[in-house]
Amino acid sequence: MTLKVGIREFRDKLASYLLESEEPVAITRHGDIVGYYVPARRKRSETERATLKVAATHLQQALAAEGISAEEILKDFKRWHRGQRK
Repeated sequence: MTLKVGIREFRDKLASYLLESEEPVAITRHGDIVGYYVPARRKRSETERATLKVAATHLQQALAAEGISAEEILKDFKRWHRGQRK
């Protein structure tokens, strides 16, 4: 199961999610998923690992279909991050 939380809530309660969360967290902005936090503290089951691999494959396919590279995502994130800190 994946918990969905808004980006502001995730930021405000970051310590709780990092230290206490036992399930993946889908981080949303205006209802759209913008990222995932996957806790690394406990051992993952084979089912969970398989689910994460499927999600990663879907993400790679969606990005490829749109012609978006990892470098573009990183540039966009850096641009967004700089804008948020001003």
